[in-house]
Amino acid sequence: MKETIRTYLLQKIGGNINLNLDDDIFEQGLVNSMFALQLVMYLEKEFSIKIENDDLQLSNFNTINHIEDFIQRKLGVQSFTK
Repeated sequence: MKETIRTYLLQKIGGNINLNLDDDIFEQGLVNSMFALQLVMYLEKEFSIKIENDDLQLSNFNTINHIEDFIQRKLGVQSFTK
């Protein structure tokens, strides 16, 4: 999952960037708020999750590790609600 997320981010960011799993992509200026919307749509489609308004916290999306943790939580919640 981390490699899928990392590959997507690198494709969108462009350039030859060394992106570590704990790098804050917003703090480093690699992405902006407009990209955050694209990222949310990608994650919903790629991982078959529904991201709610309450989920839209920077801490869920600012690093690859945080994104993976968030997706894992969403998948866990969804598995109990189906």
